Amino acid sequence: MAHFIAFSEGKLESEGFLARCALGKGGVKPAAEKREGDGASPIGIWPVRRVWYRPDKGPPPETGLPALALRPGDGWCDAPGHPAYNRLVSLPFPASHERMWREDEVYNLVIELGYNDDPPVAGRGSAIFMHLARPGYVPTEGCVALAEKDLREVLRRLNGSSTVEIRA
Repeated sequence: MAHFIAFSEGKLESEGFLARCALGKGGVKPAAEKREGDGASPIGIWPVRRVWYRPDKGPPPETGLPALALRPGDGWCDAPGHPAYNRLVSLPFPASHERMWREDEVYNLVIELGYNDDPPVAGRGSAIFMHLARPGYVPTEGCVALAEKDLREVLRRLNGSSTVEIRA
């Protein structure tokens, strides 16, 4: 089982692996204090669920996780009061959401983390992913972001029992 630890100072490590990463612009905070839109990465150990990738940007990544192709009409519900909160949705969608098929390419490869999803608690935060970093490792909205070569190496090491830990 691969276990990765993302530290608040911007490094991700696992056995025999070390990489730079970006975390939330709101810092890191205990999951019990995490709120929708606060920009914080939730402290805790989160299972990896599945991988989403842009099929127009390349083949499915090499990984032990289920890999699903994104579609231009995919979104992720971030409306705390909606029954689809913290779930993949089809666009157009009437409630608040974010697009998964993005122009900035950060979601070309996305690892869905099992944060606030079983079942989701309204307002506790949604769309906590591991995805591609912006140039300069600009802080995220609460996700863990890596350079593409590092994210691909993480993907190669993951299987269904792997976890990602976010630590202060």
